[in-house]
Amino acid sequence: MVETSNEWILKRTGISERRILRDDEPAYKLGIEAAIRALDNANLQAGDIDLIILATETPDFMTPSSSCIVQGAIGAVNATAFDINAACTGFIYGLVTAQQFIANGMFKHALIIGCEGLSKIIDWKDRNTCVLFGDGAGAVVLGEVEEGSGILNSFLGSDGTAGMNITIPNLYLDIAEKEKRVNGKLNSIWMDGTEVFKFAVKAMSSATVKVLEDLGMSVEDLDYIFPHQANTRIIDGAIKKLGVSDEKLHYIIQKYGNISSASIPVALDEANRAGKFKKGDKMVLVGFGGGLTWGSIAVKWAK
Repeated sequence: MVETSNEWILKRTGISERRILRDDEPAYKLGIEAAIRALDNANLQAGDIDLIILATETPDFMTPSSSCIVQGAIGAVNATAFDINAACTGFIYGLVTAQQFIANGMFKHALIIGCEGLSKIIDWKDRNTCVLFGDGAGAVVLGEVEEGSGILNSFLGSDGTAGMNITIPNLYLDIAEKEKRVNGKLNSIWMDGTEVFKFAVKAMSSATVKVLEDLGMSVEDLDYIFPHQANTRIIDGAIKKLGVSDEKLHYIIQKYGNISSASIPVALDEANRAGKFKKGDKMVLVGFGGGLTWGSIAVKWAK
C-alpha cells in the first residue's frame, strides 16, 4: 500500500508483526478478554472489583464508555467505571488514579485496562504512521499489599503547548488538520515524527530518573524497566541516556507494534507468565505519548 519494505520497517521501528482487528470487531472485545484474564490471574471474581478505569484513545463509542461496556460484559456489578485518555501514557495515568482510591480507603480492588483499536484510525497510505500501530489490550488488578511493596512512587507530566504534534480528530477538524491528511482520511492519526522522537527519548529518561530520585534510588537499583514501546529507536535512545542494559527491558514491540496504552500491561503480563519476577524485584513503568503526556511509576514486586 506504501513504498516500503520489511527491511525498512525493521530497521526503523523494530516491528515484525502486529495484530489487527477485523472491520466488524470492536476494540472493547479485547478489553473484555484482558479483564477476564486479569481477574483469573488475581484469583478474584468480577463482583470483587470496586473500580474499573479503562485507558484508550480509540473508544468505540463516546457513550457508553468502553469501561462501562466491559463492566457490563464481565458482570462487575459493584464497580464504578470510567474511561481516561492520556494517549500512550493512559495506563500509567490509570494506575496512579486507581492507587489514590485504594490508598484513601474508598475502594479495595481496581481493574485498570489499556485497550486500543489503532488500526481503525490509521491512514494506510501514510508511511510515517501506517507501519507503527497495532491493536491490543492489557489489564491489571490493583489492591492492597504489604507496607513497602507495590507502588512506591509516581510522577506525571503533560505539555499541551506541544500537543498538536500528535493528533486524532473527533468532532472538530480545522484547516491545518485537514491539510495534514492529504489522503482524505480525516479521522486518522497524524504525528510529527521528528518532534515526537525527541520528546519521547527525553520524557522516558527524565521520568525514570525523577520517580527514582524522590525515593533516593537510581537506575542501578532496578531489576527491570517497562517502557511504553513506540519503536525500538526511542527505547534504545532512552536507555542509552540512562545507561541501562537491554537485559532490564522486556521487548514486545517486535510482535505487537505500538499498541499505545496497552503496551505496558501486555509487556508486564508476558514477563509475569514467563516467570521473570520474584518478590522484592524493583522496576519502573514509564509511558509517554500524545497530549503531550508522560509519567512513571516505581514498583516493588509484592508476590
